[in-house]
Amino acid sequence: QVQLVESGGGLVQPGGSLRLSCAASGVTFSLYDMRWYRQALGKERERVAYISATGGSTNYEDSVKGRFTISRDNAKNTVYLEMNSLKPEDSAVYYCNAKSQRGPFTTFEYWGQGTQVTVSS
Repeated sequence: QVQLVESGGGLVQPGGSLRLSCAASGVTFSLYDMRWYRQALGKERERVAYISATGGSTNYEDSVKGRFTISRDNAKNTVYLEMNSLKPEDSAVYYCNAKSQRGPFTTFEYWGQGTQVTVSS
């Protein structure tokens, strides 16, 4: 059974920091590219950050560049999202996503249940 379990969300003041974690089980974690998405109330889900299976490649949504850092520890089957200089507009439910493409027609993809991040004074 595949599970992605996010943790680390909460309430933080503007300018503060949080570190989200996503622990994977039931998959060969090192074969999966990982992504963090977020969905604010009334808005569509958007991709925030990406890290390749080996950790050698990352990219970020423009609004979080320079503030958020994605990383992974394949020995711990965990991906992280370090969030600094948080703004109220970063408030959302954050989801981790695992995706692995095995050939042209086969993709394995899993989602976590989400963790709430609220940035407010």
